Amino acid sequence: MRTFVLTTLICCTAIPAFAHESDDAVLHDITHLFDAATVVSGPEVVDCTLSGGAKTTCFSITVKPEPQSYTPGPWCPTSINDSAEKGGIWLENGQVNDVDGAFVANLSTFYDDPEWQFFDEATGKVRVTDTQEACEAAARPDVDPAYNNYCVQCLPEYLPDDATVTYVIPLVPQAATNDSPTQMSGSGVAYNGVRLDGPAPVQDILAAHTIAPFDDCGGHVNTHVGYHYHAVTDCLNDGPSVENHASQIGIAMDGYAIFAHALADGTTPGDLDACNGHAADGMSYHYHAGEAGGNAILSCLKAQSGCASEDPDAVCDASAMGRPPRP
Repeated sequence: MRTFVLTTLICCTAIPAFAHESDDAVLHDITHLFDAATVVSGPEVVDCTLSGGAKTTCFSITVKPEPQSYTPGPWCPTSINDSAEKGGIWLENGQVNDVDGAFVANLSTFYDDPEWQFFDEATGKVRVTDTQEACEAAARPDVDPAYNNYCVQCLPEYLPDDATVTYVIPLVPQAATNDSPTQMSGSGVAYNGVRLDGPAPVQDILAAHTIAPFDDCGGHVNTHVGYHYHAVTDCLNDGPSVENHASQIGIAMDGYAIFAHALADGTTPGDLDACNGHAADGMSYHYHAGEAGGNAILSCLKAQSGCASEDPDAVCDASAMGRPPRP
């Protein structure tokens, strides 16, 4: 087996309560957490090296990056006459905007920049990346100039049928010297097996006069990461819940649970730290997802992260930093 160094995906982690359970109990809890995921193998206990160099015990689980409860999309409208049902959403200044035809037609005003023009004025047809080649040329930080002024979308069918991601996640969070940003590692993995990513590189996208919309569930596709979330919307509100607190949407890369933005009573926690975390209501430390419009599911990570890889046989060594995943 080869050693996996952080390159395209990085990873996620476990619920703090696991620290007080046997390995068998941990695996039982993890198995049920991912009941809604397309699990290919695992979970199983493995050795791992975390981002800060800690050598510890992790669980490994291999999943398909696809939700079971809905079909991802749509993303880009094809005409400036299309309604919101034909497109996804775009995040700007903390707001969630419907990417309908009117939004596309109004981009030059929205961004106060006359260079925005990715529809045919005569027909109203929107320029969309509608092939895998176009998707791969446009859905990257250095957008191919041929795809300036495009609505960028990649489709799930561009992925191989056997595409999987293997997450290697510490059973017990390991302290880090400093909080770490999520741009490199992502934020975690949702209970349905879909990656909870770091912030989308919005400035790179906008610089090419492109947008890469998310679907109404906050997700989109690239051929390196597959389908993944940049925002948490109501689509993830049916996860396991803690009475009088919130529903759990997944596991963070550093081992802590991630809960929904809002509490069960509809309010939001007022005591979150810089990473969106706190210890409250008799619960150990955990995170709450950021607001959907904020382009940050988590602001940072408190502990050392593990790994995620497209190679199910990779050995997790997250201590070397690699190139961040594409948007």
